[in-house]
Amino acid sequence: MAISLSVVLLLAIILVVLLRGGSIKPGPAIVAVLFGFFLASTGMADDIQRFLDSIAEMVNSISF
Repeated sequence: MAISLSVVLLLAIILVVLLRGGSIKPGPAIVAVLFGFFLASTGMADDIQRFLDSIAEMVNSISF
């Protein structure tokens, strides 16, 4: 839960920066948000979550 909340917060910050910087207009940003919202309710949501979890575990296992 903490990882997915952090990812959502990070993506929200990136979206705000892109909107304010003019890299992305409000229309395409709304389409991207809606796409993500509807994608989360499909059968692919579990596969995407597993993929993101494996990336988070890989990053967590890297030691400096």
